[in-house]
Amino acid sequence: MIELTNVTKYYHLKGGKTHDVMRDISLCIPEKKSIGILGPNGAGKSTLLRMIGGAEAPNSGTIKSNSSISWPLGVGVGFQGSLTGRQNIEFACRINGLTKAEKEYIIKNVIEFAELGDFFDMPVKSYSSGMRARLGFGLSINFDFDYYLIDELTSVGDAIFRQKAERAFEEIKERASLIFVAHNLTTLKKSCESAIFLRNGNASYYESIDEGIDSYLNFIAEKDPITAKKMARKLAKKATKKKTAKKATRKKNTKNPNGTQ
Repeated sequence: MIELTNVTKYYHLKGGKTHDVMRDISLCIPEKKSIGILGPNGAGKSTLLRMIGGAEAPNSGTIKSNSSISWPLGVGVGFQGSLTGRQNIEFACRINGLTKAEKEYIIKNVIEFAELGDFFDMPVKSYSSGMRARLGFGLSINFDFDYYLIDELTSVGDAIFRQKAERAFEEIKERASLIFVAHNLTTLKKSCESAIFLRNGNASYYESIDEGIDSYLNFIAEKDPITAKKMARKLAKKATKKKTAKKATRKKNTKNPNGTQ
């Protein structure tokens, strides 16, 4: 479990002012759950991931856990830019105490998963943000964590890579927890069971992702009802399309159970 107690996070602005992202938040994030983080732009979704992962500290309050937590995986993932992709992976393996055989095994897997080609042996500073994210994702899935922090990775790469990433998510969900940031509600609904909804410096946990999405859409509707309706229609359309596809598959299998013509 990850426990946030009276967590406050703010950033200093020009003129001596501050911008409050989170105010006195107390929250328990359970294990063995896939949790989507919802909230409008600027609500602190990525900030929350960085604090949970230890990349950033709250201004006050505590975040405690006895679980192993990945670094935040996403388009902003950090690597040493002057080193090549291979050298960055070797460094990560070395600081985690892996043997030479384990290191070579992980490098092989990252090469296959990230699909960087010759760029794997080029400085990371020459990579696009998507290439960095693929390198980080390929590295992380080769380490066993209790929690994996995912920040907008579903937007990285082409359709084939995104399908590969989704399959990796499904495998991870069998043994660990995902804490998932994505602006696409369909992606969150598909990938997550529960939700954390951030808004106006506050946070709420929902056991059901559907309840979390409903609360988020209601929040959006108070300020922009047209956008909220568009988002709800898009979500419903995707759900209907998915049900239709499943129904067609069942019908096909019923008519032709042995797969013969």
